[in-house]
Amino acid sequence: MARYTTSIRTTRSSVAAFEYMADLRNFKHWDPGVKSVTQVAGDGAGAGAVFDVVVNARGGLTLRYHTTHFDPPRKVVIEAKSRLFNSIDQIDVRDESGSTVVTYEASLAFNGPLRVFDVVMRPFFNRIGERAKAGLLRELDGQPA
Repeated sequence: MARYTTSIRTTRSSVAAFEYMADLRNFKHWDPGVKSVTQVAGDGAGAGAVFDVVVNARGGLTLRYHTTHFDPPRKVVIEAKSRLFNSIDQIDVRDESGSTVVTYEASLAFNGPLRVFDVVMRPFFNRIGERAKAGLLRELDGQPA
């Protein structure tokens, strides 16, 4: 499994940071690997919200993300499952020393016999994560935590 984790400290309130991060329509603003996001169920962030996320892979690959855990303003988990791989993104928000820390963790695991590619994917996934981190730092007016 390829995994990337980063934590950003921001002056935004935990509620504001959570609301921004939990609404996947904002992903295109901070993740340069995302071309577009369309909500297909729900209205904004929330339990049961579903989003089609088009990523910059082979001209545009659409992943359907389902919100599988929603605990405002602390935690949201979204998952996309395809026949080739599963992607899970988890966002945790906590108050710490007068600021807010947002931790973003993304994981990608190939299915079945394709699991042999998990190891090969790790360095590539880390590069993708570092670009997303730069966007998060910018969008949250933050600094590394």
